[in-house]
Amino acid sequence: MKKIVSILIVAVMVLGLAACGTEQPETPVDTTNGAGQQTETSGSAGSTAAEDGEIKSLGPNGETAVSAETLGLTDEEIEQIKAGNYKAAISFHYGGNDWSASQLQGLKDTFEKLGIEVVGVTDANFAPERQVSDLETLMALKPDIMVSIPTDPTATADAFQRVADAGVKLVFMDNVPNGFEAGKNYVSAVSADNYGNGIIAADLIGEALGGKGRIGVVYFDVDFFVTNQRLEAFDRTMAEKYPDIEIVSRMPFQDTNEASNVADAMITQNPTIDAIFAHWDVPAEGVLSSLRAAGMNDVKISTIDLGNNIAKEIAAGSVLGVGAQLPYDQGVAEATLAAYALLGKEAPPYVAVPAKRVDQSNILEAYEDVYKVSAPSWLVEAKN
Repeated sequence: MKKIVSILIVAVMVLGLAACGTEQPETPVDTTNGAGQQTETSGSAGSTAAEDGEIKSLGPNGETAVSAETLGLTDEEIEQIKAGNYKAAISFHYGGNDWSASQLQGLKDTFEKLGIEVVGVTDANFAPERQVSDLETLMALKPDIMVSIPTDPTATADAFQRVADAGVKLVFMDNVPNGFEAGKNYVSAVSADNYGNGIIAADLIGEALGGKGRIGVVYFDVDFFVTNQRLEAFDRTMAEKYPDIEIVSRMPFQDTNEASNVADAMITQNPTIDAIFAHWDVPAEGVLSSLRAAGMNDVKISTIDLGNNIAKEIAAGSVLGVGAQLPYDQGVAEATLAAYALLGKEAPPYVAVPAKRVDQSNILEAYEDVYKVSAPSWLVEAKN
């Protein structure tokens, strides 16, 4: 895990951009699984989002989701952006996981296609005060656009407002500072369908237990928009679709390093527990470690995000599966929306990519969808 903020001068790579029909031929967005229907509500907890392509999530201010696949730039617009010699900065809440690395790659590749220089990337390691300092450091590099995920919607709001007041175009990943309004303080927010991913995580456990059992929830006890959506969807799905499954323990963490200790306490108090839902893949690794140390290898786990370690555990059958985000595609969408702002082109306030169910049966294909590379040999070996 990273312990310091790093400012990186990054070299960028090549990728195709987003497409949507206008007057001229366009370069398509490389969002392999980006199709999604717009929806007026969070969606029914009884349906599995990945089956119908419908995006279940609403935006930070209740906005209806627009599919990332609908974004597009004409060839003329791309050339116009290239001629601007623009600079971009990226501020992560935490950079030490596969989700951040994949999203960063999507951003870098797309900015390279647009001729936009990435002048700095920072990692706040989940510390709001560090991100406030990061923003000051990045602003000294004179970016025209900034893509960021706030560590805390309240504690960082003033710092992000200073960025907006300086004329920098802001595009947010997942979370938006309190009081911010799309089209006024920022361009747009992009996320995965986190509500849909919560549904998938619940279905994985519900199906594995045959609709009956006792389960625990290890959750992130911080007011974070997307993790709140996941938990809401998981709870609602369990209550409505699997009423004979009882949530016997709910235990919080605020630091991912705490997840194993939380799981230790949970299984000590509930030695006959059948399954555990962890909020995302990194704390799920801590839960899995605790279960193995206690010899409770039969306890089932579901989570969200297809990190490399969890992918291997899914392939081997140690984890039921995940509701997967498509972080590379999110990065493509964020960079494209930044280009919209530079062009003065109207941007949708909330853009999402659909949820994807991943389990042992489709782990190799899903890995390719998420990371845009062939499944590595270690994953193929684990599956076999």
